[in-house]
Amino acid sequence: MHFTLQQLKLFEAVFRNASYTRAAEELHLTQPAVSIQIKRLEEQMGLPLFEQVGKKIFPTAAGKTMYEASRDILTRTIELKNSVEALKGEVKGPLQLSVVTTSKYFMPHLLGAFLMQYPDVDPKLVFTNRAKVIQRLRNNEDDFVVMGQVPEDEQLETYPFLENILVPVAHPNHPLATKKKIPLKAFASERLLEREVGSGTRLVFDRLLEQKGLEVEPYMELGSSEAIKQGVMAGLGLAVLSLHSLRLEQAAHKLVVLDVEGFPVKRRWYAVHVKGKKLSLVARTFLDHILEESHNILGFDQN
Repeated sequence: MHFTLQQLKLFEAVFRNASYTRAAEELHLTQPAVSIQIKRLEEQMGLPLFEQVGKKIFPTAAGKTMYEASRDILTRTIELKNSVEALKGEVKGPLQLSVVTTSKYFMPHLLGAFLMQYPDVDPKLVFTNRAKVIQRLRNNEDDFVVMGQVPEDEQLETYPFLENILVPVAHPNHPLATKKKIPLKAFASERLLEREVGSGTRLVFDRLLEQKGLEVEPYMELGSSEAIKQGVMAGLGLAVLSLHSLRLEQAAHKLVVLDVEGFPVKRRWYAVHVKGKKLSLVARTFLDHILEESHNILGFDQN
């Protein structure tokens, strides 16, 4: 067999995405170009690697075997490249990160400050929900991931680096906006805008309600913190959001933080990777960067 590393990269992307089209988009290629290379790889193997059922593709037994081998080969190739770069002492090359959507209010600033110092780094930053971040974490698709609620797993290495403060918010004209010491039950009885089940903020709020023996049926479930924030400013309801995301709206008096029993809830942001993972020099340097400099760059008080 005389397959190439490029063919293995294409195959791995098709397998992981279960789609030729999504793999092509990810690798900035055309769908026909990807299909042709997979076809050539199948000819080298002498067996089909995928089969189509309806509109979906599924790996064959040979495809599953090929996937395990390709992941091993590609991982070893990356490790070799990282080792060479480390021996050179040069902080350059790819940096692959996956982060939950709420971190979009600070991660670009941390990455931007890092790139000012190390302009030869080639970053790829994926913003997605917590469930997909966890999936990518378990598949070892990133150098590390960033999230607020880390799954309970002894096989994960976690690094707390920034305080995540969750607060209840409302439109400035809401009747509760000027109230003090609002009971949690009173807040929970209002129309609440919440993230989808499984998001980190939703988990924290649900646990707080559970501790007080309360249950809430969300007035609306929205797919992002930004959508919820816009909903609050439009007067659709109240919400619990990360204080990191509210600076501009507070300054512009578009929304207010409520004085509610049990709040603010203080958590941490974490960088996470699988235990035993050998980070590249680039990833290790960026991890040190956010652990040591995040509060200075963002102007947040650590206390």
